[in-house]
Amino acid sequence: MKISLFLEHPVPRPWSEDKERKVFQDALDLVELADEVGIHCVWITEHHFLEEYSHSSAPEIFLAAASQRTKNIRLGHGIMHMPPNINHPFRVAERISTLDLVSNGRVEFGTGEASTVAELDGFRVDPGEKRAMWDEATRATLRCMTETPFTGLEGKYVSMPARNVIPKPVQKPHPPLWLACTRPNTTYLAAELGMGALGFSFVSPEDMTDRVVKYYETFEEKCTPLGYEVNPKMLAIGGEMPLMCAPTEEQAVAALGAVSGGGFFGFGIMYYYNFGMHAPGNTDLWGMYAGAVGADPSVGYGPDRGPVGTPDMLRAWCQRYEAAGVDECMFLLNPDSHEATMESLELFGKEVLPEILERDELFAKERAAKLAPAIDRAMARRPPDNAPALDPDYKFGGVPTSSVTGKTADEALIAIQEMAAAQERDAKRRAASLENLGRPVE
Repeated sequence: MKISLFLEHPVPRPWSEDKERKVFQDALDLVELADEVGIHCVWITEHHFLEEYSHSSAPEIFLAAASQRTKNIRLGHGIMHMPPNINHPFRVAERISTLDLVSNGRVEFGTGEASTVAELDGFRVDPGEKRAMWDEATRATLRCMTETPFTGLEGKYVSMPARNVIPKPVQKPHPPLWLACTRPNTTYLAAELGMGALGFSFVSPEDMTDRVVKYYETFEEKCTPLGYEVNPKMLAIGGEMPLMCAPTEEQAVAALGAVSGGGFFGFGIMYYYNFGMHAPGNTDLWGMYAGAVGADPSVGYGPDRGPVGTPDMLRAWCQRYEAAGVDECMFLLNPDSHEATMESLELFGKEVLPEILERDELFAKERAAKLAPAIDRAMARRPPDNAPALDPDYKFGGVPTSSVTGKTADEALIAIQEMAAAQERDAKRRAASLENLGRPVE
């Protein structure tokens, strides 16, 4: 089993002038350390308008910065929202490919639909259409990454003309594909489509066992790949508490914070996805959370809810996920205790991680060998894309003209004409100056 980290860039109130900058800079330091100690991947979400809970609205920019401070750690979108209203397929393909280039091929391409009212309504996405939007846009994005040129699409949700979408990713045919999964049926859909199951549900390691078994049974029996390469893997989020490793259990619990920031992630989920009525720019989510912890301390922390404790306790915690058969376990991080989190990661990397990685090397080889025949069968079942043929005479150019009003967007043309006129006037002035000096005009 591989060990990864999950970032959301929470910025709890009270907000200071410098707090957001510090959160992002601290996170970059954390990713750099994670790379040094041998963490497999850093996954970062994409969220919009979810104040305090997640200020990660441009994950590809953060991951690009992280790529330049690291060498080996994988860089995961966990996830990119695929409805075209939020991210157009052309732009997704360009950004994923660019990140793959600047990171030397370290991108994990996690996809999803978005789920909150803040995001769906903010981008005017119909929640009843978001699954179909995800499917159409994801398939279009993968075609953009692999076709030279992309031959166009007239879909239900997006119309895309023929263009050669550049650049192309380092990883061929495209980076590994993942699907955000919170329920068992989505997990099995990922298996049917040949995608990694990016599990975001807080279930016990023991409850993951049945999902792992059924995921791989579904993959072997039913997989018809959505992409041009399969990525059969099961990832589990390693509990609802953040990673906090310390010499004693008491120190680990104390490091979560005076008001115990351990439960803030779960509280934020319940708020934005369930009970919250949010006033943009005004609701004090951290204040609400602190009040809930004051009324019931178990909201902030509870034993056996995540990787909090001594190296021996975390070793046993990880072994439970290994026993469940997951390929990757992803740990949350505490929102408001950077120094303690850095010390925790360093201790975990020294005392616990090496033996997990040693066991994973053999496990990964055995699973790959077992799945090889099923992968061949899955790829054989993949139907052709039925992409439109490209008209060999198709070309584009000229001045953009509105098909509705007939008005031309000729600003660039006018600017070129103005520059040419200016250059002509300048040439005449130079010629006149040379003539006045008695020099030959070139």
